[in-house]
Amino acid sequence: MSSPQPRPDALVVDHLDIAYTVRGNLRSAVRDVSFRITPGQAYGLVGESGCGKSTIALALVNYLPRNGAVTGGSVEIDGTDVRSLRDESHRRRRARTVSMVYQDASRSLNPSMRIGRQVAEVFTVAGADRRQAAERAEQALARVRISDPAGVMRRYPHQLSGGMQQRVVIAMALAAEPALLILDEPTTGLDATVEAEVLDLVAALRQEISTALLFISHNLGVVARMCDRVGVLYAGELVEQGPAREVFTAPRHPYTVGLLRCIPRRDHLKGHGVLDTIPGFLPAPDADVTGCEFADRCALAEDRCRTDPPPMYPVGDGRGSRCHLHERAHELPRSTPPQARRAPEAVAATPLLQATGISKTFRSSGADVHALTNVDIEIRAGETLGLVGESGSGKTTLARVLLGIVEADAGAEVALDGQPLADKTHDRSREQIKAVQIVFQNPDSALNRRHTVRRLVGRALSKLSGLRGSTRDQRLLELTRSVRLADRYLDLRPGQLSGGLKQRVAIARAFAGAPRLVVCDEPTSALDVSVQAAVLNLLAELQGKEQVAYLFISHDLGVIRYLSDRICVLYLGRVLELGSAEAVFSAPHHPYTEALLSAVPTVDGSTNERIKLDGEIPSPANPPSGCVFHTRCPRKVGEICETDEPPLVEQEPGHAIRCHIPLAELRTMQKPERPAPAAIEPVA
Repeated sequence: MSSPQPRPDALVVDHLDIAYTVRGNLRSAVRDVSFRITPGQAYGLVGESGCGKSTIALALVNYLPRNGAVTGGSVEIDGTDVRSLRDESHRRRRARTVSMVYQDASRSLNPSMRIGRQVAEVFTVAGADRRQAAERAEQALARVRISDPAGVMRRYPHQLSGGMQQRVVIAMALAAEPALLILDEPTTGLDATVEAEVLDLVAALRQEISTALLFISHNLGVVARMCDRVGVLYAGELVEQGPAREVFTAPRHPYTVGLLRCIPRRDHLKGHGVLDTIPGFLPAPDADVTGCEFADRCALAEDRCRTDPPPMYPVGDGRGSRCHLHERAHELPRSTPPQARRAPEAVAATPLLQATGISKTFRSSGADVHALTNVDIEIRAGETLGLVGESGSGKTTLARVLLGIVEADAGAEVALDGQPLADKTHDRSREQIKAVQIVFQNPDSALNRRHTVRRLVGRALSKLSGLRGSTRDQRLLELTRSVRLADRYLDLRPGQLSGGLKQRVAIARAFAGAPRLVVCDEPTSALDVSVQAAVLNLLAELQGKEQVAYLFISHDLGVIRYLSDRICVLYLGRVLELGSAEAVFSAPHHPYTEALLSAVPTVDGSTNERIKLDGEIPSPANPPSGCVFHTRCPRKVGEICETDEPPLVEQEPGHAIRCHIPLAELRTMQKPERPAPAAIEPVA
């Protein structure tokens, strides 16, 4: 009896070259990239925006734009050379062998079709009749841990949270049990708890059906958690690859070292130093580089680095590094000197902005939706208040109330410098509008697609700061360069920029008028770690110089910890915890804060034990009685949690918690966060 044939590799990329035709010229985007993924294995692809990660993913499924083409090398998926397939064969292969999950789940779903019909369509294409397709669609939604699949099938995409939408897209992608699942930034827009749930789901399904994963992300912590192997891409070239743990703990390429140093770590509290950054910019696609692509940004570079292209040196244990100096990569000096410490800002004694009794009720489908309930906050000049919580907790609604975009319920008061602010923006004075600016999460909705970057930022400088002529042009260059936006992008329009580049434009424009308070609504969620580090350092520097205050909203708790003086934790429109960053991030804290912190992945794998929350965040239209968190709380003590809402009490000086459990008892339940191992940090 013959033995079964071994299953072929899920993906083999061999010396892949990809180029785009721009104005009649062929511009190389990906060069000589080789890697393979075995069945059931997860391979991470990391690097800055513009390095070619998504280009590779699109090439694998034949989705390159018209001006893009594979110019060399080969790609095999489940043993088949995809370059030899014609269009119809490609379509059949995409339907059965390879699936892709994109960054923005909402754009992958048809807003005019119910969820059930969209999921069922996947099975209809595979040959199922209408009844069978509906049954299998409901099973697919249950498979991705959606608690009410029948109800979800009747809804439209806009009626689902971001996490639910992403799970629906994953259900559709896994419907055919593909040999290869490509995930392109699948958790970028998700908060920590939903991200952890999605990652747990993908990991479980990967084991269940032996699907191979190609995981593309700028979140190195997520890649470290999910992937067996990792490839580091720079300017279209694979500069390092190997087992994820070894690459992230002992990098052998200066670029990898630089990326790891850009990440806010657990000991990066505000005032404890600046993040390191990678100097310079990616080379232009048409740049004539004779040696190493990274040489101009590398402080270790020697003459041969600029003349001799480095091969992929084997460095042991299945690892490779495209660096002549790979044995000295850990010696890379910091681009930001260690002595460049941020002095603690002088925080004013009186609040710059004070908001009291902020409630907001929306009317939806005949029901009252309580987005905010009696929220009190204050922000002083030179201070950063970090605002955290899951999607739907009221963070963005609170920001919009402060800005006058949304009008709060009667009885709410917002004051700037002790002077009441009108409820609506158009009723505020020009100076008040200039004093409070915002950086939105989605730059597409904030930037005029018809205008160039030069005009977008220049117009803001003219209207808010009154600058003209050469003075305006000089300030424009200072602003755009400070957010790491190369001069070559100034004459491009938003549609010609990546998501990360568009966000840099939005940040530069927000600072054009020298504001006193900037509301930052997820401003770094679309940025890779190197640009994020530069932007965070910029925000910290501007705060030290100008005494500008920030209300900083983010689901990245590392970023919140690095930039914030105080933290406000929201859940279902209520403040559950408020205190200094050090107090909130160190046990004891509210059980909800404890769960948020436990969900954060780290590059070094030193996370605390994960605390899982059951179910989705309840509907604001029908909040639970008593403590609003009791339906998901892992520390629930009894009936009092269901019947009596706890007040927000200052448990220790400057640290308030809304919980029935006394602080002393919380202290016995919770352990202090473990510090990251010092050996993980590359040697400065």
